[in-house]
Amino acid sequence: MLTAFTAGLLLITVSELGDKTFFIAVILAMHHPRRLVFIGVTAALAAMTIVSVLFGQAVSLLPKAYIHYAEIVLFLAFGIKLLYDASKMSSAACDTEVIEEAEAAVKKADLELPKKKTSLAIVIEAFILTFMAEWGDRTQIATIALAAGNNPIGVTVGAILGHTICAAIAVIGGKMIAGRISERQLTLIGGCLFLVFGFVAAIEGA
Repeated sequence: MLTAFTAGLLLITVSELGDKTFFIAVILAMHHPRRLVFIGVTAALAAMTIVSVLFGQAVSLLPKAYIHYAEIVLFLAFGIKLLYDASKMSSAACDTEVIEEAEAAVKKADLELPKKKTSLAIVIEAFILTFMAEWGDRTQIATIALAAGNNPIGVTVGAILGHTICAAIAVIGGKMIAGRISERQLTLIGGCLFLVFGFVAAIEGA
């Protein structure tokens, strides 16, 4: 359980910093009360984690050998892709494309909602924007893979804690540190982390 918790915590914390959902939280926190944004974002990420773990448990019903090899291939593929992406990135602090996508998503939501928002409306907006941005993301797929081959409770707790840490950073100090986040370095670290998990899974299987 401790291994699953650690894997979930490290994987999510490294992968989510500087991600689209991170910048959505940053932008929302600049226009709305931080507490409400944090509640909505964290609730969405926790819900997504639970859904992903349930998917992982469903996948775990498949033959163990298939799950094991699929987990290895998935982690190694993600790791190689992230390292390749990092090699193509500039040394600029942030990925402007990701920030622009986050800004566009928030603007679209603001246009569809009343100008005067209640506390509940702000929480719901943060929840929906975050949940939709996270759906199909590599961290969701990685969470499914972890839950398929590891203790589901450990993965759930670790992943939710990782998401909570990232959400807190985004909401409390996101504006201040957004321009200092090196997307290239985070991508490199994430790629190395995925490769490590892939090799560990291969060794454990052997």
